[in-house]
Amino acid sequence: MRTVLLGMDDLEPADVAALARRRAVPVVAAEALARVGASRGAAISALAAAAPHRPTYGYGTGVGANLTTLVTADHFDRFGRDLLRAHSGGFGPLLPAPSARAMMAVRLNQLLRAGTAVGRDVVQALASTLARGHVPEVHTHGSIGTADLSALAELALTLSGELPWMPGEGDGASPAPVRLSGWDALPLMSSSALTIGRAALALEDLRVLLDSIPPLAALVLLAVHGSLEPFDVAVHRMRPHAGAAATAARMRALIPGPTAPGSRVQDRFGLRALPQVHGAAVEAFDTLEAVLCIEINAAAENPLLVRDGPDGAPRYVHHGGFHQARLALALDHLRLALVGTAELSAARLAEIFEPSRTGVPPFLAQSEDGSSGLMILEYGVQSALAQLRSAAQPATLNHSVVSRGDEDHASFAPLATTRLEECVELLRLVLAVELVAATRALRMQQVNVDAVGSAELVDFAATAAKVLDPGTEDRNLTEDVHAVARACFPAA
Repeated sequence: MRTVLLGMDDLEPADVAALARRRAVPVVAAEALARVGASRGAAISALAAAAPHRPTYGYGTGVGANLTTLVTADHFDRFGRDLLRAHSGGFGPLLPAPSARAMMAVRLNQLLRAGTAVGRDVVQALASTLARGHVPEVHTHGSIGTADLSALAELALTLSGELPWMPGEGDGASPAPVRLSGWDALPLMSSSALTIGRAALALEDLRVLLDSIPPLAALVLLAVHGSLEPFDVAVHRMRPHAGAAATAARMRALIPGPTAPGSRVQDRFGLRALPQVHGAAVEAFDTLEAVLCIEINAAAENPLLVRDGPDGAPRYVHHGGFHQARLALALDHLRLALVGTAELSAARLAEIFEPSRTGVPPFLAQSEDGSSGLMILEYGVQSALAQLRSAAQPATLNHSVVSRGDEDHASFAPLATTRLEECVELLRLVLAVELVAATRALRMQQVNVDAVGSAELVDFAATAAKVLDPGTEDRNLTEDVHAVARACFPAA
């Protein structure tokens, strides 16, 4: 497996996904580990400097609405342990192991920014555990988009030996327990690492789907004798939206050879508006990726340990930088954009089923004798589209007030991430159906993709053809859809 260097402020969602799915192992940058090692002394100095004026949240006080409760020095370590125990109250189903590993990868990388006083031994234990693949048992419910408190508390207590590691995951024996002090408790919890990690996994799965849409649409264009005019350079030079221009360029590259368009003046929107609709999804994808790159490498703990005083003197700053409003909005934006992309796929499917477009029987049936062909797949697509539209409802419209009014807003980014995971799987099936239909239409028409398509398009078509039964008799189509989904739209 390849290695991924952590602590250098350049970790990307693809790296998180590789670590979470055990396609890479983490290596901690030496300079980052040195920063962490120096943070404990800096924290002690910062607390001492602040003490005459006001206590520091989570170290000298309780948390949430309990910030008016003071924590004495002799109660410090016990307070930290109790804090983790009290916040480990997540419930519901356990999350899959890759989600838990994604959380660990993100939190480890964030801690290496040294914005807290977390111990060097804790960071090293977390890195070693991630490398060996062990994961804590993390429950689904417990976060509203300000920090993933319960999930990270479960991770901390598992590291300390109080909670068990997930059975069947990881290499060798379970990790040895790590002693956690009062300095480690709040830093381990003060993050939205689970939400960020899950979003990174969904983004990488979605990357495969969005990259596959231009070749899929290109096959449909060939099957319905569509026009290449919507992808003309001049069109996008005059209205230069980045996503639309990039989509049009992909289409031109996929079908570089001359085609024989039909007699229609112009195509339906499924093809004609592809650059505009799919391009918007591409831009929304890029926006979420940029937001995640910031969050994955952020030091956003509250309070935050900084070293910007005279001669680099450290201080703790209280703030709301842990709030995930920006991430939630980016997630909402992308899910809404995916609705249009999926709707265009359904529109192209309807066009393939139209004899006037393809010259073959309705629904690509074997013959016009009442055979249904692929008719039923359109019903399944509309069912999936209905669920996708529901999952695209903005999570940011939710609201909550908790902790006796002290925390009076939440982003609901965790909900937005869950909904993105659902959208990815629904879109995967919708696209698979379109590809099943496009492959059958091209076969029935005996279209030679090699004659007009690029090497990428030829390979894409061949991958689908290899797993699909060439027969056109009426039959159960479930495995056709699932086989194409596995072969052409796999998880990253």
